[in-house]
Amino acid sequence: MASGDFCSPGEGMEILQKVCSKQLPPCNLSEEDLLQNPHFSKLLLGLSQHMDESGLSLTLAKEQAQAWKEVRLHKTTWLRSEILQRVIQELLVDYYVKTQDTNLTSEDKKDFVWMRARLPPEVEEQLKKKCFTLLCYHDPNSDSDSETLKAAKVWKLAEVLVGEKQQCQDAKSQHKEQMVLLEKKSATYSQVLLRCLALLQRLLQEHRLKTQSELDRINAQYLEVKCSAMILKLRMEELKILSDTYTTEKVEVHRLIRDRLEGAIRLQEQDMEKSRQVLSTYEVLGEEFDRLVKEYTQLKQATENKRWALREFSKACR
Repeated sequence: MASGDFCSPGEGMEILQKVCSKQLPPCNLSEEDLLQNPHFSKLLLGLSQHMDESGLSLTLAKEQAQAWKEVRLHKTTWLRSEILQRVIQELLVDYYVKTQDTNLTSEDKKDFVWMRARLPPEVEEQLKKKCFTLLCYHDPNSDSDSETLKAAKVWKLAEVLVGEKQQCQDAKSQHKEQMVLLEKKSATYSQVLLRCLALLQRLLQEHRLKTQSELDRINAQYLEVKCSAMILKLRMEELKILSDTYTTEKVEVHRLIRDRLEGAIRLQEQDMEKSRQVLSTYEVLGEEFDRLVKEYTQLKQATENKRWALREFSKACR
């Protein structure tokens, strides 16, 4: 797609996700961002056409590839020389140890012509051993193979290692892409969660006043029913205690006493009524009125006392 072409929001989002995950630094672009900034999305697409997958410009990427090619060439040459030098040093050390442990003449120790002739096959044998060791380390099942089969596997070992290295690099690239996608999805999920929380808060604020009155009514009914149940429970406990305390005979005696007290109260009330009539008749009298007032007061007090005794007795009989 050319930099000047315009893409639909869906296509642009898909393309920019690939571009941002490989060529550009990771950035969270949503479909809403593309709709609000179409020129910015076109700019990103235009820039992607002048960069490789690593984010370098095409010219720099080509120069970098050539530089890495030369580095690998020099590295291969240096490794060859380094390996030969180390193998020769190992052989020389082994030869020196042998000359110290055996009784050789000075002429045998200064026989460099023989050593120079013997050195190439020894180096070749040492390199073969090291190659077989590397092969067995990479593939332990090759330890029991013949030398011919080992040599064939060693010949292809470099190609196998290059393939495995490429697989590791591809796996790392995929892992990196997955991490970028995971970061984007995490950011998207966080934004969605925040929007959901804001919406939930708004709904709660709008509907809280509507439901609060109904909730208060239900709570009041619940408390009323609970209070009634507690009162009934207390009454039941009271009746149970009374039934366990008083027998039938005691209840009958208390009933008789209550009847007598009620009769006495009625007589006292009659006397009080007569006293009221007398008081109304002799209200205009002096000392005689005071005497009648005292008598009335005593009768009223006696009546109140008997009523109190009757109430207490009635409570005990329940």
